[in-house]
Amino acid sequence: MKRKTHNKNLAKRIRQSIPFYIMILPGLLYLLINNYLPLPGLQLAFKRLNYAEGVWGSPWVGLKNFKYLFRSPDSWIIIRNTLLYNTAFICLGTAFSVTIAILLNECSRKWQKRYQTFILIPHLLSYVVVSYIVYAFLGGENGMINNQLLRPLGFSDISWYTEDKYWPFILVFVNIWKTFGYSSIIYFASIIGIDRTYYEAAEVDGASALKQIRSITIPLLKPVLITMILLSIGRILYSDFGLFYQVPMNSGMLFDTTNTIDTFVYRGLMESNDVDRAAAANFIQSVLGFFLVLTANMIIRKTEKEHALF
Repeated sequence: MKRKTHNKNLAKRIRQSIPFYIMILPGLLYLLINNYLPLPGLQLAFKRLNYAEGVWGSPWVGLKNFKYLFRSPDSWIIIRNTLLYNTAFICLGTAFSVTIAILLNECSRKWQKRYQTFILIPHLLSYVVVSYIVYAFLGGENGMINNQLLRPLGFSDISWYTEDKYWPFILVFVNIWKTFGYSSIIYFASIIGIDRTYYEAAEVDGASALKQIRSITIPLLKPVLITMILLSIGRILYSDFGLFYQVPMNSGMLFDTTNTIDTFVYRGLMESNDVDRAAAANFIQSVLGFFLVLTANMIIRKTEKEHALF
């Protein structure tokens, strides 16, 4: 009798939960189709693709596809660029986003909504649009910097799209400008969730606003900060294709500072249609990213165990 009642209650709970299962079904289908069904395609990294025989019938070549990435004369340049740019994006982008989030918290609620909308606009723009905005500033003849700034001051024009020394700063600036709004709102959402009694107690003790930020906001923001940084480390070997391909207008004279693993593989696909070598490069990025996350999380677990992801 007791088991029968338990089964009836279980069946009732399941019937009540059916609408929720239906709601999560599209997300589960997307996860299955986008993330799990392509997994058999990983074998392409170890094969030489023969279109006549298909993926399953193509011959195995072992690790030869991986040698393509590391034996290329440009391998050191693309790996260096990918790692250094992403390190700069993580460090500078995180610092800037946290600063903006703290400043947002100091504004009145009326202005908070306006500022959030304003800073989120760049994140919503396509990199195609961003590339033309950058070109409007850096264009050789009619660019705003040359035309409205350098010439009136008596300086000669700068050929921005042929001189690679400027592009590390340009790319870092564009990336931070485009992404800081979204990150700032995430940090801001965490800040407004902090119990206000901490700040009230600090004010009673005579703590200044700067000291409150240093002693309350930053320490309590640390879990979200660590999670965001760990997620970024997992993709440190990936690069934003639009940023490194569209914004420099695919200029060959800038490859020493704009070529990354993703753009290198893309150009290889366009020139030689090497799908298997592209799969090998993507496989390396995923595996190394996974181990980097494990390593970073292990370091955090040893120093601050309560803030580790797992």
